[in-house]
Amino acid sequence: MTRVVVLGGTGHIGGYLVPRLVAAGADVTVLTRGKATPYRPDGAWRRVTTIVADRVAEERAGTFGPRVRDLEPDVVIDLICFTVESARHLVEALRGRVRHFLHCGTLWVHGPSVAVPTTEDAPRRPFGEYGVRKAEIETYLLGQAQRHGFPVTLLHPGHISGPGWVPVNPAGNLDLDVYRKLATGGEVALPNLGMETLHHVHADDVAQSFVAAMANRSVALGESIHVVSPAALTLRGFAESVAGWYGKEANLTYLPWEQWCGTVDAEAARLTWDHIAHSPNSSIAKARRLLDYRPRYGSLDAVREAVEWLAAQGRVPGW
Repeated sequence: MTRVVVLGGTGHIGGYLVPRLVAAGADVTVLTRGKATPYRPDGAWRRVTTIVADRVAEERAGTFGPRVRDLEPDVVIDLICFTVESARHLVEALRGRVRHFLHCGTLWVHGPSVAVPTTEDAPRRPFGEYGVRKAEIETYLLGQAQRHGFPVTLLHPGHISGPGWVPVNPAGNLDLDVYRKLATGGEVALPNLGMETLHHVHADDVAQSFVAAMANRSVALGESIHVVSPAALTLRGFAESVAGWYGKEANLTYLPWEQWCGTVDAEAARLTWDHIAHSPNSSIAKARRLLDYRPRYGSLDAVREAVEWLAAQGRVPGW
């Protein structure tokens, strides 16, 4: 039986990944801060060993990597690594002691695209703290694979969506009023011409990709691989589609960026800028070829399931 340790297994991805691993016959241990229950109830969790650990504090003390190593895993899946120091601490503890190490990256390692859909071999031009840090982690881990044979695979999701949390909306932020206005025929302002892009992915498809990478270890080692839906969305097309779910025609206006910022709060503007400055639009050809990755959800399907969950909570209108 394959022993799998999942770091951060109670979050968005882990809620789908852990039951998939159990169903595949793995012996699963989840390390978590213990501050959240799994997003999705599933009987599989009764067969999972859960360990509460403060990663930040234990890394500072130098004990986190050894703790993971001492669990004697065959596979480690790291869903919550955000600094190269954190990655280095774990690699140094696990070198020569683990068969496969899978890291959850992000499309943000790319920065702005040149040719789309963006492929994994496109030059890295990251910006913003998150993108820069994740790109540093990618460089470090791939270097460890190339120079020392460390058995790593990096999987890069887009905007993770699904029931349990708020999906990035057609204005590129998390304001639920955007969905409410589209549902009722209200006016929604989009920045510029609404032609920037977003690339969603359902959390279950991300989970699928980790299991597929484990199953296809021989070709996945030393690789960075995109895991997103089959196609990105333009802001405008996304808004029109959401309105259509409610039987409405989208009432859209378009404002220059500086003017548009005056219509939202600072946090919404920050999130929108981060999303549209990246405008992700990524290829999954490599994931299909190496992992036989077959996403079940298109971008709109992933968002719709999340919006249905929000409607059931009374936070947005239903249809």
